[in-house]
Amino acid sequence: MSSILTNTSAMSALQTLRTINNDMETTQGRISSGMRVGAASDNAAYWSIATTMRSDNAALSAVQDALGLGAAKVDTAYAGVEAAIDVVKEIKAKLVTATEQGVDKVKVQEEVKQLQEQLKSIGAGATFNGENWLAGGADDATVVTGFVRGSDGTVKVTTATYDAQAGSLFGAYDPATGTVDDASGILANVMAIELDGTEDDAAMAAHLDTVETALSSMQTVGSTLGSLSKRITLQEDFASKLSDAIDKGVGRLVDADMNEESTRLKALQTQQQLAIQSLSIANSNSQNILSLFR
Repeated sequence: MSSILTNTSAMSALQTLRTINNDMETTQGRISSGMRVGAASDNAAYWSIATTMRSDNAALSAVQDALGLGAAKVDTAYAGVEAAIDVVKEIKAKLVTATEQGVDKVKVQEEVKQLQEQLKSIGAGATFNGENWLAGGADDATVVTGFVRGSDGTVKVTTATYDAQAGSLFGAYDPATGTVDDASGILANVMAIELDGTEDDAAMAAHLDTVETALSSMQTVGSTLGSLSKRITLQEDFASKLSDAIDKGVGRLVDADMNEESTRLKALQTQQQLAIQSLSIANSNSQNILSLFR
């Protein structure tokens, strides 16, 4: 039925055009932002998951920074232990030389003294960001290794612990003077060695035993630091891969398929043109009714 009061054809065509325009606006928004879910109104569940995972990934990035800092501390301590082992081996060689007949032990002591001073320099220098794991370690040292979110939503940071007290080559480190206390720690007995020229074979053997004990202890410390360094390296690699996996997972949830959106936009543009033509035809019906009275 034709009516001059209600043009149902035009109303239907207009509604179709509005729907197409809304779809075009949505598609153009996805193309411009690159996101299929950019707000909670697009998909509340996916938006919530993506927001949480992005937050976790930001925390994971901070963990990666902390791992780098921890690795630097471990590497500094390991370098100090390695250098100290080399110096103690030199002291051992000097003591072996001093056991030979006719060798002036007092002159050997002068060389040993210089090596002992070098050990103190190593102990004081093995400092990173104000922390010295080789001198005066009274507490456990911790290194951040990870970030975990539980099934109940709670989060916690995981750490690796290093027994700094057991690994101390010296006593307390004084940041103000940059010196260490050589009266305690793994190297305390080595630092106490002093040849006065009267040592017999038994005394020299005792000094060599002291050096061997220190070397064994330092090798244990070096092994522990090496294991911790390896763990940090593995954790850094895992954290990097985990971050990439989270990014990919979030992308699958919220990123727009640009090929699909581009194809949809072209189809909507065609539909829009057809809808405009349909609306134009529907509006012409009123003119057709008027022609009946001419």
